[in-house]
Amino acid sequence: MSELIDLDHHAFPADPFPFSLMRQFMDMYPDHLLVAEGDDGRICGYALATPPNKGQSWIVSLAVDRGVRGKGVGRQLMLESLKSLRAAGARTVRLWVEPTNVHAIALYESLRFVPDPAGPRPDHFGPGAHRLLMSLALSG
Repeated sequence: MSELIDLDHHAFPADPFPFSLMRQFMDMYPDHLLVAEGDDGRICGYALATPPNKGQSWIVSLAVDRGVRGKGVGRQLMLESLKSLRAAGARTVRLWVEPTNVHAIALYESLRFVPDPAGPRPDHFGPGAHRLLMSLALSG
């Protein structure tokens, strides 16, 4: 647990999950929390999703340690998450991303996520915390 919290704080220094929220997510969605370990056995990434509700799931968070970014860890976590969500009955997967996070947006677009045509939503996660909604329709 503490390794995930540390990773989240390093990956998102301006807006990490509070410990209590991460704990709740881990308790509520253990089957949809994927963790990647580096060669040293330490956690270097995680993906957290919600189980399908009426065919829709959310990617709550994707975090990758800065030291291994660009090496496919995020892509592999997303591919495994999408595979698991598809098997669980998800037909649509959504996520929120910071509109300035061009690397994350490029990853999601390469996985066929589509940005909401309405564009970024100002202050969606609070003052100054703009977010872009992206969606992916899953096929059988």
